[in-house]
Amino acid sequence: MPPDDAGIPRAQAGPNPQHLLTTLLGEYLDSSDAGLPSMAVVAMLKEFGISESSARAALSRLTKRGLIAVRGSGRPPVYHLTPQAIARHRSRMDHFLSFGARPPRWTGDWVTVSFSIPQSGQAQSGQAPRHAVRKALGALGFARLYDSVWIRPGSDSGPATQALHDILDDVDGGRWSVMHTRFDEEAGPHGPAAAYDLAGLASAYEAFIARYADLRVAVRNGQIDATRALVARTSVMDSWRKFPDIDPNLPEHLLPAPWPREAARNLMLEIHSALGSLAEARLIQVATPYWPDAASWITHFQASENSVPAPGGGDG
Repeated sequence: MPPDDAGIPRAQAGPNPQHLLTTLLGEYLDSSDAGLPSMAVVAMLKEFGISESSARAALSRLTKRGLIAVRGSGRPPVYHLTPQAIARHRSRMDHFLSFGARPPRWTGDWVTVSFSIPQSGQAQSGQAPRHAVRKALGALGFARLYDSVWIRPGSDSGPATQALHDILDDVDGGRWSVMHTRFDEEAGPHGPAAAYDLAGLASAYEAFIARYADLRVAVRNGQIDATRALVARTSVMDSWRKFPDIDPNLPEHLLPAPWPREAARNLMLEIHSALGSLAEARLIQVATPYWPDAASWITHFQASENSVPAPGGGDG
């Protein structure tokens, strides 16, 4: 018999209960009709070492965000996913699982934002418009090429234009431009890749591979049972889900070689696919004492067949 922790990396310090619960709901619930008792949520998160008080705080925060809602006025409370949250979960899970499957369609187009805010405008009414602009552009996938010049691949400039209107139209002396540009030396040291910390991103992918490599071996050897599958599978997805948000998905000719994303993605997909049914079974087992209908509602999200690498492939 393998040791109880075979192949499963130790939990990182300070797991975020809200993010973890969002991952669990997105992975294993797919209906707004399901009434989810609060104690079932507490039991689910306890599997990951989350205390009851932290689990209830996560429920409260997700309720405030509108991802879940309280059903009725009974005590203890019963929650349900909102239809909007179901649609968002499906979209996000599809995005997480398909990210990196195909190289981006590349036309050579970049959206470039340039802005200038004088000190008088920066200081007015105690506001910090420069910080607001940088935060808004970062949220839209832009990276800073120079101090007040931000870029992102593609040609959709609408969201950036609207954000700049919203932030800078009333700022004294604030000026900005949104442009569609191409780089004469796109792949050179003065090209757009200089705006991105590609070395840091590669290190993050390599750390992901190193963290879960032993787990993949244990999965291939049949050493992961249902109890460990839930934590393992959910942890892999909770770790992977950051990459589609931080990886700008640049065309291949702008990336250093070798680029570790494909190896990381194949590892994630292999584990995610192999442990789905086992993780579902464990979640039903944990939730049923507090939620007798759990088996009728709990499922598991699956990648499309053409997204899953063949067993033994993609070692990177």
